[in-house]
Amino acid sequence: MGRLRKKRNHHGIRDIKRKVSTKNRTKDIDQICDDLKPENIDKWKNQAFDLDLPGQGQHYCVECARYFINDTSMQEHLKSKVHRRRVKELRDGPYTQKDAEEAVGLKTDNGERSRNKMEL
Repeated sequence: MGRLRKKRNHHGIRDIKRKVSTKNRTKDIDQICDDLKPENIDKWKNQAFDLDLPGQGQHYCVECARYFINDTSMQEHLKSKVHRRRVKELRDGPYTQKDAEEAVGLKTDNGERSRNKMEL
């Protein structure tokens, strides 16, 4: 009898890896910046009870888009380095099309000209 073949254990299955990464995806910075606007933040701070969410949806960090099971775990999170990094990243604001064009060198310059105008 020959040796038994090793099981593959989903190492080569690309669709399973993509499904898991899509399922675990977090909100992007521009989506969180929209949530932090004054008209939207009240919706996140005063949520209705939802039994499917951790802590019944009452302990939510808007900056990190994350639910917590109780207030003590949320207070520990607010002191953590992960939360402070996210707040620092949100201070810069979302990445816009104008930022992308400036990085390429397509910015508009409406300032004074460096050369003197010729007098006619």
